[in-house]
Amino acid sequence: QVQLVESGGGLVQAGGSLRVSCTASGRTFSSYAMGWFRQAPGKEREFVACISWSRSTYYADSVKGRFTISRDNANNTVYLQMNSLKLEDAAVYYCAAVQYSACSSGFSSYRYWGQGTQVTVSS
Repeated sequence: QVQLVESGGGLVQAGGSLRVSCTASGRTFSSYAMGWFRQAPGKEREFVACISWSRSTYYADSVKGRFTISRDNANNTVYLQMNSLKLEDAAVYYCAAVQYSACSSGFSSYRYWGQGTQVTVSS
């Protein structure tokens, strides 16, 4: 069982930057593909970015060039650096994990989910 805890959400002005983090329990973090998803009010949860155990990354078109996903296996943490934030980036951001699997944009591919962290973007 893996527990994921997100942190770092908050209020930021449009055009600004924010970094959210997700820390996992357990001793096999390096074997997990990690993903970030987000869900805005009234919308479905959508894929943002993922990073594989080998550090290959994949991004949604809407965030490509603005967001960067990275991982620190020594500290069981995955990060999402968000730059040039737009109003439409406001959402609850969730991290997700799946062991021994490739990076995936599919919601159903992930077994473990965090509780989410709120990102609010103001104009």
